[in-house]
Amino acid sequence: MTEDPETLHAVADTLAAGRGPVAIDTERASGYRYSQRAYLVQLRREGAGTVLVDPIALGGELAPLVTALSETEWVLHAASQDLPCLAELDLHPARLFDTELAARLAGFDRVSLGALVERTLSYQLEKGHGAADWSRRPLPREWLVYAALDVELLLELRALLRTELDGQGKLSWAHEEFEAIRTAPPPAPRAEPWRRTSGIHRVRSPRQLAAVRALWQARDKLARERDIAPGRVLPDSSIVQAARSTPRNEAELTALPVFGGKQQRRRSGVWMNALRTAAQLPKGELPDPSPPQEGPPPANRWAERDPAAATRLTAVRDTLTRIAEANRLPAENLLLPDLVRRLCWQPPEDPTVESVTETLRSGGAREWQLALTAEAIVDALRVS
Repeated sequence: MTEDPETLHAVADTLAAGRGPVAIDTERASGYRYSQRAYLVQLRREGAGTVLVDPIALGGELAPLVTALSETEWVLHAASQDLPCLAELDLHPARLFDTELAARLAGFDRVSLGALVERTLSYQLEKGHGAADWSRRPLPREWLVYAALDVELLLELRALLRTELDGQGKLSWAHEEFEAIRTAPPPAPRAEPWRRTSGIHRVRSPRQLAAVRALWQARDKLARERDIAPGRVLPDSSIVQAARSTPRNEAELTALPVFGGKQQRRRSGVWMNALRTAAQLPKGELPDPSPPQEGPPPANRWAERDPAAATRLTAVRDTLTRIAEANRLPAENLLLPDLVRRLCWQPPEDPTVESVTETLRSGGAREWQLALTAEAIVDALRVS
């Protein structure tokens, strides 16, 4: 473990003196903490071995590591999961190789790290601590062994997948995909994240929805301040139950399951204040039970809402499925399903290769995807 500045300088020098790409992984505490920060960073490079860095003990100050990795290619599995927390530590890749995405493009049906390592390298990775509380200190030795194994074979896996992609003529596709992940901006915050509360479909009235919103916001504030996963502060099911039960006072609230527990009784004033605030809102400030959706409606409603669009979607999907199968690709990696829906719901007035290409490109499609799909999509749109 690298837990002090002196050791960090030494391991950074060791990594800088290594050869080739650097395998990187992180461990977070998503089920325990509000933040998505990295509580452990694992690195491996040929000629340098494996390094485990504790960014918490180092106060997030990893400048020597930033310098050591500045010009290297990073190898990660499912990179989009790890890049945000690495960026918080000012660690940004100059080049990227994502072994999960590479495996998808190469046509592997199972793309988890364990499945790929077993199939291509004939090893079985130890399992058991991926969902552990990595904010715990000190970290048990068996957890550290587990974490180190996540980067133990990434470089060998990269080499095999690179060869496979090159043999299939897909290596340039992969580089475009990796660059898109590397340069992707952070996702825009959701306008109303409380609407993703599990079980909210059981809440019908605007007043009850206001209660869900108020409880969700109160929980989120507590969770953020204390860096605790929101579900550990108050489960979604309890938010929905309280909103539907409309308790009038703390006694009625604490009579509900979960709210009667010792921890929730201490917070009952917080929850009751949220419910009272929702109950006192004027009608004009209540949430809309059916808010306008961004983008097209769900595809299963197209036949009713716009039969012509439903026909277009079926034709384009069938076309893309054939192209994906011919190229041994998952259809969702050929073109994002959301982008396909948006195109079919509101296609260019005159669907030509140029207009369809521009529409897809503005939606984030890569050049290799456009080369494979644009002309065929135009044909499908015209026939439908």
